[in-house]
Amino acid sequence: MLILLPPSEGKTPADAGTPVDLAELSFPELTPARTEVALALAAVSEQHDALSQLGVGATLAHEVHRNTRLVQEPAAPAHTIYSGVLFDALGYGSMTAGQKKKADSTVMVISGLWGAVRFGDSIPAYRLSMSVGLPGLGKLASYWKPKLAQALNAHAEGHLLVDCRSSSYAAAWAPDAARTVAINVFTERDGTRKVVSHFAKHTRGELARHLITRRGNAPETPAQLAKAAGEKWAVELVAGTARKAHALNIILPD
Repeated sequence: MLILLPPSEGKTPADAGTPVDLAELSFPELTPARTEVALALAAVSEQHDALSQLGVGATLAHEVHRNTRLVQEPAAPAHTIYSGVLFDALGYGSMTAGQKKKADSTVMVISGLWGAVRFGDSIPAYRLSMSVGLPGLGKLASYWKPKLAQALNAHAEGHLLVDCRSSSYAAAWAPDAARTVAINVFTERDGTRKVVSHFAKHTRGELARHLITRRGNAPETPAQLAKAAGEKWAVELVAGTARKAHALNIILPD
């Protein structure tokens, strides 16, 4: 089983530590692409219209400025850099040593800057969304799509992929639909369903934690995943097609 997560929008900068070593990150075949994106991001972040190009407001100017010095910034494990609703619900810090080891090998974060990283990979805080387009590279989802396919498809072979990504990050890599289950979250009242946003992130984080910390074998099929998720929520499994992933709908009471 592999759990695919999007990065958090905000990051928690490391207080100390050595800078990132791109060659030491997981999936080293992505190193040339990571270097290219990092250089393009630094160049954009130095421009007078950097905020608009990166799609952020003035309150995030300090985060954009950090992009210009990523190779000097202290780095720390990804599970401490990524923060926010989903990652708080996942609660890596409160896991046992064995659970953390399982999380490090199970969780994969798809990133606009790094392509893909593991929880234990040491990275600096940065500001870059997969929906952004960078000069010379274009939209990042399109830029990364062939590179991630080449790097990750073989690695994912034989694994059930629990896809907790948002749409822009899902667009950057489309693994084998037969082995992928997209996680959707709804509230329901009087038979009417509504898509939720904040609670979707929180619930996906809770699902990731449950799958990592529960007793027993990790699910290997969509049906086994539905059974595991059903230990905590009302769920329904929607079968996929040759080109469309399965969907696991988690239904929350409104």
